[in-house]
Amino acid sequence: MLGLMQNQPLLISNLIEFADRHHGDGEIVSRRVEGDIHRSDWNEVAKRSRQVANALDSLKLGHGDRVATIAWNGYRHLELYFGVSGSGRVLHTLNPRFHPDQIAWIINHAQDSVLCFDMTFLPIVQAVHAKCPSVKHWVALCDADRLPAETGIPGLQSYEALLAAQPDRYRWPEFDENTASSMCYTSGTTGNPKAALYSHRSTLLHAFAAAMPDMMCISARDSVLPVVPMFHVNAWGIPYSAALTGCKLVFPGPALDGKSIYELMETEKVSYAAGVPTIWQMLLTHMKPAGLKFSTLKRTVIGGSACPPAMIATFNDDYGVEVLHAWGMTEMSPLGTLCTLKNKHLSMSNDEQMKIRLKQGRAIFGVDMKIVDADGHELPWDGKAYGDLLVKGPWVLSAYYQGEGGDPLIKDELGQGWFPTGDVATIDADGFMQITDRSKDVIKSGGEWISSIEVENIAVAHPAVAMAACIGVAHPKWDERPIVVVVKKPGAEMSREELLQFYEGKTAKWQIPDDVVFVDAIPLGATGKMLKTKLRESLKDYKLPGNPT
Repeated sequence: MLGLMQNQPLLISNLIEFADRHHGDGEIVSRRVEGDIHRSDWNEVAKRSRQVANALDSLKLGHGDRVATIAWNGYRHLELYFGVSGSGRVLHTLNPRFHPDQIAWIINHAQDSVLCFDMTFLPIVQAVHAKCPSVKHWVALCDADRLPAETGIPGLQSYEALLAAQPDRYRWPEFDENTASSMCYTSGTTGNPKAALYSHRSTLLHAFAAAMPDMMCISARDSVLPVVPMFHVNAWGIPYSAALTGCKLVFPGPALDGKSIYELMETEKVSYAAGVPTIWQMLLTHMKPAGLKFSTLKRTVIGGSACPPAMIATFNDDYGVEVLHAWGMTEMSPLGTLCTLKNKHLSMSNDEQMKIRLKQGRAIFGVDMKIVDADGHELPWDGKAYGDLLVKGPWVLSAYYQGEGGDPLIKDELGQGWFPTGDVATIDADGFMQITDRSKDVIKSGGEWISSIEVENIAVAHPAVAMAACIGVAHPKWDERPIVVVVKKPGAEMSREELLQFYEGKTAKWQIPDDVVFVDAIPLGATGKMLKTKLRESLKDYKLPGNPT
């Protein structure tokens, strides 16, 4: 017997119509590429999203055609989020931090029909447009009078002129909620990037779950600053959860330095922010010397890579800001876990609570996870056993776009498909997961595993260290030994011996790195993660002190 409920598909257009109808005057504030602060609201975003949909109709785009963006976080990008997907097309957010050749490859692989870009990225578009035959329409996200006279890009249009020619009334189409809504390519540290293709259903379920109190806890009372880029897994789904809740959105645009972020937070009374550790390191570096404090910021979600314990402690102890440690992947839309305490933890001491907060957290509803050994057998949740982390759920990838890489899922004894994350983790009895390493980065020394993340976290706790990466190098007796590659803070002085001594008492002696290598910079990928493959390549001729090999 079926239930007697209305059958309405879960579509992204539902989100913007809800925000328009119920939270229309909710503010949308954007620092623009033009340099000024633009103020809008959900009513205006909904109106212009409908104009986007009409514009795509006028360009004769078909259902499922891909519309690419190379853009910062801002109101125009937000309009494309809803106008493109809501009208039945697929939004493809491109990461401008990729090399132009790789961007061209991705555009061709996705078969994008339209590319919309901020003027900041005009040089990238000029470098790739002739290599991208599928793109029929190039749209600059600016006013008509901001278009340069000569760009070399045939038929380049102004976004504002394109929208101005369209009515602001539009009837959003209804279709299967499993229809593709958007796509995002992985960072491609090995080989070409692969695309996760999200559906309307997966996106809305993710938006619901992410906004829940034990997760991102976004509400209409919040002023939310997503520093995480809208081209990085859809800003962790925040634009969708924002429309769902009607919160105020504050977009930083291209100004991602500590001073600009701090000033925007204070001016717009930001209560909640989201970003990767490197962004927050720049913010804290700006604030501490000047003796600055937050007047409204209460919570920040930090993900993308493991948050150093020193950063969590600084936010909590010095600024009264709660850090919500999160973990996820492009293939997971992206949220998998978020670290919020349970009732049983509230009576614990601050030190005991901090041990929990350092973990990546517990599963968000909609994600199941387990850790397995090399033979695929599930390991206990005791906080000690560590194994390969597998996940499944309604917003977890089942296959890559165009079948790249074959079937990515691992079938269990019941025939259920689990996605292998590539992470090595532990899970404790309360379900809190902690990443101990990437499977390709874990160091095996004398038959024992050493977590490179733990080695790095200790290093960055030193006041002279700006960034640290731990890698394994060959050793004739122990197979591998860890070394730590360090970037010093500007003007800081520190010797190899001083840093190695800093490890004493903080970890087992055999886990202390054998050497320190000082460098000017550590290579970073398109999403801000350290590229240890490039680091290993640059140090391929390195020899451990006293090691004859």
